[in-house]
Amino acid sequence: MEVSLPVEQAVGLGLASLRVLGWLLLAPPFSYRGFPGPVKALLALALALVVQPDVTPLVRGGLGAGGLTAGAIMLAALQELLVGVALGWLCYLVFAAVQSAGDLLDVFGGFQLAQGYDPLMQSGSSVLGRIYQLLALALLFATGGHLVVLGGLLRTYEVLPVGTSIDLSVVARVATEGIAGLMLAALQIAGPLIAVLFLTDVGLGLLTRVAPQLNAFALGFPLKILVTLVLVGLGASLLPDVVRSLADQMAETVLGTARASADG
Repeated sequence: MEVSLPVEQAVGLGLASLRVLGWLLLAPPFSYRGFPGPVKALLALALALVVQPDVTPLVRGGLGAGGLTAGAIMLAALQELLVGVALGWLCYLVFAAVQSAGDLLDVFGGFQLAQGYDPLMQSGSSVLGRIYQLLALALLFATGGHLVVLGGLLRTYEVLPVGTSIDLSVVARVATEGIAGLMLAALQIAGPLIAVLFLTDVGLGLLTRVAPQLNAFALGFPLKILVTLVLVGLGASLLPDVVRSLADQMAETVLGTARASADG
């Protein structure tokens, strides 16, 4: 019995899955180490099956022009992995605004000393930064934002076909704008709460001048912690709208970067 192997389809599926896999390694919410490696690999393969019918003709007409040589396939594989990693990193920059807002609240709220090691991200994370990160992650799934981000990734195969390299200058420009946008978004999320905490410190300072015998600074630590926790609870009610906006922004960033690379 002879079994014929559709080489073009297999190569197209493999190249498409490499872009998704590179994206899954860095893009939230799939980049967290709570997702096992085999699950990410199977998810990349499943998503690649969606675009595989469109990728196979490109492989047959492009890579197959001089034959499916090992060198051409390896070069295309490296390009697809680089595209996925670059797009995933840009998504991470957008989503990191929520954790950055929590980190700012930690600094002004007095929780920065409780900073610990996060085994999921393999980095240090503060208390409120970690809480905001987990809330945003849960809301991203609850609101269906992860589907919006995945939809943006799959649409990149239309504007940036398989076998086309990404323009690193475009990635650098988008990353620069993304870092500036990250700080702006973090300040927009945490700014009102930081202003209230600042006014709390000013009030405690005035109370110390008016009534030094009350020792307001000794009472200020638990009072400031209470104010911080109340403000965080109130601010959490605004996170669903923020997460939906960030999901749309991640999809637009991925698609816009791919389109700019294709046009350049």
